[in-house]
Amino acid sequence: MITDRQIFQTFLGLPAIVEDPMEIVKAEGVYMYDRDGKDYLDLVSGVSVSNVGHCHPKVVEAIKAQVDNYMHLMVYGDIVQSPQVRLSKLLVDNLPETLNSVYFVNSGSEAIEGALKLAKRATGRTTLVHFDNAYHGGTAGALSMMGREYYRSAFRPLLPCTKELQFNNTEQLEEIKEDTFAVVMEPVQSEAGVIIPKKGFLEAVRRRCDEVGALLIFDEIQMGMGRTGSIFAFRKLGVTPDILCLAKALGGGMPLGAFIASRNLMNLLTFNPVLGHITTFGGHPVCCAAGLAALHVIIDDDLAAKAEAKGLKFQKAIEDHKTVRDIRRIGLFLGIDIDENIDTGKLLSQFRANGLLGDLFLFREHAFRIAPPLTITDNEIDIAITRVIKTLDSMTK
Repeated sequence: MITDRQIFQTFLGLPAIVEDPMEIVKAEGVYMYDRDGKDYLDLVSGVSVSNVGHCHPKVVEAIKAQVDNYMHLMVYGDIVQSPQVRLSKLLVDNLPETLNSVYFVNSGSEAIEGALKLAKRATGRTTLVHFDNAYHGGTAGALSMMGREYYRSAFRPLLPCTKELQFNNTEQLEEIKEDTFAVVMEPVQSEAGVIIPKKGFLEAVRRRCDEVGALLIFDEIQMGMGRTGSIFAFRKLGVTPDILCLAKALGGGMPLGAFIASRNLMNLLTFNPVLGHITTFGGHPVCCAAGLAALHVIIDDDLAAKAEAKGLKFQKAIEDHKTVRDIRRIGLFLGIDIDENIDTGKLLSQFRANGLLGDLFLFREHAFRIAPPLTITDNEIDIAITRVIKTLDSMTK
């Protein structure tokens, strides 16, 4: 009989080839389990998806309850669906008044695409500004802003009139001009290796956008939903965008994204033309039910505030290791630079051998991430630290 592994390697389209892919049969909390019952402590969270852990009981309960009621209906403004409206209200209750209209989509890439369309529609302008080493997704518009040309070049032509600036370089902000319809940025860069904005940089971007009438779009797809020590990263950093993009942890483990703006802005997608942005499954009721439950967990359990101490505990335990060259951290997201002589492929393999799921960064060599579920306990952090240090020790032998 053909095995799942054989089917995986033969019939699935894959973004990359892994020599020995894991076969996970169960995931719960911060742990994943393979067919042999071995546990792996998850330091990746599905790339910041599982902020409330794998299969959180309240999320699972919400999914099951919603499936018993209905699944797909329609999302073109015809039908009021409780999971959608309740999640949108809870989001808006935790956002500034200028971000009071939520458009649900399927993913982060689609959130970015919707935000770009909205900014174009609002300004009628042509030039798009983005930053180096940023990651916004893999669809055509998002790919046009990919932080490395290596990932863009095979798919050109992409969007015209794009302009790439250096993150944290205030002098280049003069390149944001009157023809700019949007400036798109991660307030904290994720795949660049957790790059935190220098003091005053985000304020300078906001000020320049206001001067020329460009819209500021923040991509919190990976950094949002409590990861940085605040439910939304921009709240911690003190600069508010015109449009906010969310996904990943927004769905509590289910596929869900959103772009959020003012009601006046969002109405531009409703009229002239009608159906200015369309999605078949965006805001799927089962996904919204999961997202609503997950956001309640983040708020009720104060996971965002607790992320700071948990991240600091990891940092203090690891920063003096002889293989570590630098650590950048915000909340419970660490980018750890290691000795350039260490083979990062072997590092990941050794993580796995020692019962950890680890991952690297797209745009930073010789670095790995620590971004476990925000629900991780002190005892689980101790276990993770022991396994990380054991792995790093083995890299020096």
